[in-house]
Amino acid sequence: MVNNNSKKVLSLYALISFGFFIFLSVMFLNIIKPRHLPSLYTKESSRAQRGSIISADGFHLATTKKLYKAVVNTRYIDPEKKELFVALFSIYSGMQPQAIKKRLAGHKGVVVLSYNIAEIQAHYLKKLARELHKFKVFLELKNARTGLRSIQGLSIIESGESRTYPYGNLLTPIIGYPHKIENNGYTSIQGVKGLEKRFDNELSAQQNSFSRGKRDVNSYIILNKDSFTKAKINGLDIKLTIPVALQIKMERMLDKMKKNLTAKEIMLVIMNSTTGEIYTMASSNRYLPKNIKRSDYPSLNSGMIEYSFEPGSVIKPITFSLLLEKKLINPYDLINGHNGRYKMGRKVITDEHKFNWLSAENVIVYSSNIGMAQLSQKLSGYEFYEGLKRFGFTEKSTPDLIYEKRGSIPTPKRLENKIYKATCSYGYGMRANLMQLLRAYSAFNNNGRMVYPKLVESFIDEYHRESKLPYKEQLQAISSTTAKKVQKILIKTVNKGTGKKALTPGLVIGGKTGTAHIVEKGEYVHKYNTAFIGFANDAKRKYSIGVIVVQPQKSHYASQTAVPVFKKAIEIMIEDGYLKPNIVK
Repeated sequence: MVNNNSKKVLSLYALISFGFFIFLSVMFLNIIKPRHLPSLYTKESSRAQRGSIISADGFHLATTKKLYKAVVNTRYIDPEKKELFVALFSIYSGMQPQAIKKRLAGHKGVVVLSYNIAEIQAHYLKKLARELHKFKVFLELKNARTGLRSIQGLSIIESGESRTYPYGNLLTPIIGYPHKIENNGYTSIQGVKGLEKRFDNELSAQQNSFSRGKRDVNSYIILNKDSFTKAKINGLDIKLTIPVALQIKMERMLDKMKKNLTAKEIMLVIMNSTTGEIYTMASSNRYLPKNIKRSDYPSLNSGMIEYSFEPGSVIKPITFSLLLEKKLINPYDLINGHNGRYKMGRKVITDEHKFNWLSAENVIVYSSNIGMAQLSQKLSGYEFYEGLKRFGFTEKSTPDLIYEKRGSIPTPKRLENKIYKATCSYGYGMRANLMQLLRAYSAFNNNGRMVYPKLVESFIDEYHRESKLPYKEQLQAISSTTAKKVQKILIKTVNKGTGKKALTPGLVIGGKTGTAHIVEKGEYVHKYNTAFIGFANDAKRKYSIGVIVVQPQKSHYASQTAVPVFKKAIEIMIEDGYLKPNIVK
């Protein structure tokens, strides 16, 4: 009996000891086992944005919007509250309920409900995500791999950025366009053409924001002395010298004139003659940067700097100014017009209008090729070459644009040849673009000094601090005396010569017409470019204005194509207060 009781006590003691051993073992394992406790710390980050391109009058021509995507794991949605989720997400996102249901049914697990959520919608959807947690729309499930229970709700994730152009094709292709770059699931923007490319470094985001610190009960970061924060640095905004209102009117006018003249393209540039600030840089050929079509490809290049052509008679005032500068001619010297036909070596030079004798200045006024061919022979090849170089030909016209075609001029040796010298004197055998011509002509309206065309006025940071860009130093192409003489001749050309249709009472208007054959496959064909480069001044303001009409079908005379475009531009400038005619009533 005693032995049996002893055995029972011993067995009970052994059982208790074994149980206590198991308890201690479990406790020990729990102590040494790594535990997945919620972190006391959290972190937040935000992507910096690309800067905007802003007009002189404060309108955003190109800007960036952030894009977000909405992600949900269908396994965590409570089946009984699925309809509630669909209804609320539809209200907050603007998506149709049927589209949401289709996405949820299409895949079990992680589903992207939308890729293109705007920033304001993303803000409200993030609030919705927190409310859905309160309503327990999402279940707490056990992770089969880790064994831990968790809730995966609605996530709103920054997915990229998109470039928007609120004014459509306005100022294209000067603004240019970007393309998208994918980097670790994030879509960013990089400039390809125009200002978007030229100032890509300045426009690009500089630094994303990052914060790390202790979290509160709602998992929001607590910003204090122990937290770490790196500020976001957005790209700079670029402010242009071009006002939207004037640009819109000029582009509409060019669209109508292109149709009336059945031209391939018309380009117009208006510049302040004393500062170089551009007020209009317009083309009839534009495109939508967000929707570029194959038919737009020829319009992607900025014709003002990328279309290089033989300028024709608009070069005559420049040649004439070189002769005046060297004191090789006098405006009142008499020149033989040879009755409209003059043979120089094996080449026959002709004029549209026949002259027997005319003054040297009337060679410009009535655009005589024969007269200019004879006058140019007074220049040496080196003097002619250096003179053209001094006027900026073969050099970039402006630092604010990219991919400029600099054109070409004959070498000094070739210009020693009297035929090359003659043809170059009236704009053949050399190539230039519209901006180079406009810059050269600015000397005639600015006491002999050439300005650099300026499109970008300033950079603006995210704190609205504006940094003005300096003006480039003006170059003295010719003396003030020579410039004034040529200016008077250009005014006479409008009053009495080939530019009469540009005449505007109360304003000082001067300029020169130019018509040139186009070369195709090494031969001149019956296609033409026409031009009118000049100036328009009132009592206070001076503007240099250039017009190029590419392959007009209605007429190949500049007086009937480029000059009327110039005239209409003047009328718009008067209407908008950029010019004020001095008319005594």
